[in-house]
Amino acid sequence: MSDSEPGSSMDALVPAELARAIDAGDRVSVLDVRDRDEIASWAIEGSSIEHEHVPYARFLQAEVTGGVDDLAADLDLDEPITVVCGRGEASDHVADLLAGAGVAARNLAEGMTGWARVYRASEIDSGGPATIIQYRRPSSGCLAYLVHAGGEAAVIDPLRAFTDRYVADAADRGVDLRYVIDTHLHADHVSGVRRLATETGAEPLFPEPAAARGVDGVTTVADGEALALGDTVIEAIAAPGHTSGAFAFRAGDALLTGDSLFLDGVPRPDLEAGADGARDLAGTLHDTLTGRFDALDDDLLVAPGHHGPSEQPEAGGAYTARLGDLRERLPAFSMGRKEFVERLLDGMGPRPANHERIVAINRGQENADDETAFELELGPNNCAAAPAE
Repeated sequence: MSDSEPGSSMDALVPAELARAIDAGDRVSVLDVRDRDEIASWAIEGSSIEHEHVPYARFLQAEVTGGVDDLAADLDLDEPITVVCGRGEASDHVADLLAGAGVAARNLAEGMTGWARVYRASEIDSGGPATIIQYRRPSSGCLAYLVHAGGEAAVIDPLRAFTDRYVADAADRGVDLRYVIDTHLHADHVSGVRRLATETGAEPLFPEPAAARGVDGVTTVADGEALALGDTVIEAIAAPGHTSGAFAFRAGDALLTGDSLFLDGVPRPDLEAGADGARDLAGTLHDTLTGRFDALDDDLLVAPGHHGPSEQPEAGGAYTARLGDLRERLPAFSMGRKEFVERLLDGMGPRPANHERIVAINRGQENADDETAFELELGPNNCAAAPAE
């Protein structure tokens, strides 16, 4: 229960504060007043969240009929209750109604749109020569990285919506951006590679086989190529399966896997070639996990391109795991190729919203202004297959 007085007027909750509470494992009560189909496609997720859904229309009806007190009494949530809608307007009204009914309620400022603007950073203790910062977008589970050593830096899998953040953080650390890199052709978010390259003069890099899919305006990097970064190197490692041209990048004792391997499972293989090509790419992914990655040390720290909604970060806030631990706990590593393919194909859910247009933008074949790009990528992480049982 809250220390606030029941029915007291509460300040709106800033989305970044909600993210901090979820990361800390604090119990959070969320009342979502959007329509059911909106909630089904995208909601605030976390292992410590208690959800309830009451459409905004019911509160409007109750306001007219004098039934707000009864509606509030039916809520099965601990206080304070955080009320959520798309942009923070309907939820603000509901929070006021609940306060009038004696409930400690607060509005999530800017709603789900504000939630999508939250971007958190944590330093990874990789034990290697490079410093690695993991960026996380809680609304979608997207992860990106700033790697720096010897005064030079690379940003891997940047989101265009947060270009200013990478530039500012590099400046704060006194490092020059030398490379901006995508691990593959993304289908769930608009890439920031070209924008960062234009603003900083960094070299925009893309895996050689992925660029063959028609990506414009980038330089290619080859499998096994070592990119000099200050007093260390970043090694490119082909890791196809999620897409035919996906790469991972090794920075010292850390393996930035992009979407080739997650901490709770593996990626879906159908976003490039559709259902018809998914079977072949699923088999390729098995070869990557049990073949190409088999040559890598168990002690490597895996830093993925996404995290799942049920995962909790480490004490420092980052999402990482040792490769050896993933080999032991994820069934994908012990399955035969045929079983793996069938299980993977059975575990795919909805594709990322607007994925075809996002791919076209990331190829450089279509343009979108910043507002349109932001709207296109709103939604959950749908790049993973269902976590392996």
